[in-house]
Amino acid sequence: MTVLVSGATSQIGRFLLPRLVAAQVPVRALSRHAQPAQPGVDWQVGDMRALPAPPQPLQAIVSFAPLDAWGDWLARQHAAPAAKIIVTSSMSVLTKQGSAQADEQALVALLQRGERNLAEQAERLGMQWTVLRPTLVYGAGVDRSLTPIVARARRTRLFPIPMAHGLRQPVHADDIALAVMAVLRSDAGSGQTLQIGGGERLDYQQMFQRVRASMGSVTLPLYLPQAALALLAAAVPRARGPVSRLQQDLVADNTELTRRLGVVPRAFQPTPDTWRPSHP
Repeated sequence: MTVLVSGATSQIGRFLLPRLVAAQVPVRALSRHAQPAQPGVDWQVGDMRALPAPPQPLQAIVSFAPLDAWGDWLARQHAAPAAKIIVTSSMSVLTKQGSAQADEQALVALLQRGERNLAEQAERLGMQWTVLRPTLVYGAGVDRSLTPIVARARRTRLFPIPMAHGLRQPVHADDIALAVMAVLRSDAGSGQTLQIGGGERLDYQQMFQRVRASMGSVTLPLYLPQAALALLAAAVPRARGPVSRLQQDLVADNTELTRRLGVVPRAFQPTPDTWRPSHP
């Protein structure tokens, strides 16, 4: 049976599609823009919000697209469009709960509503559901967190390193793809919201130092002490939330992920290829 992948060109999708093809799973990949032909993948152009119900039930829907949209889409269905639905949310639903930033509070509320609505609609239709909550995702060279820092450092030859010690747990996009494959193969993830972080916890400064060492080019480290970070937060309102969390531990507990799915995420060992965009 076919697996529909929404957000197929996302960083996780770029690792999941080859794994599905290698497993000889028929794949229908949804994208808002036309994509080059790919063996084993049936690309479909369109917005998932306007997606018609499939003529035959799918094996699964896998989504890396906005979480709330799928719950709303399921609410319009009168029969189960698939046996399973597997979606990604974010650990931000937990780590940003105490944020003083209005936009971050809105994000938390959106994620909470999206997770709750998806589970309710899936259960109404008799579908198995699984929500994966990743930490900081990297690995395909298209993330909006670490890769832009690398790109800027290559241009300027300066690499900023905040002198902060809150723990971070970056997770490789391929490990999330492996978790999706495990959910497809068994029912152990059914009805579960599973945290997924990388296999290594690093303090913020250590993580940035490791990114700099992985670049394959020479840069000058620019250490940013707490006083400089406080000035940044005061001068740039949108930086206040991120700066306020630099000393907080933003990590995941992989215990249930490993127990239920057998997935053990890799340690954070980036290479120069990590920061080069991979093809969908």
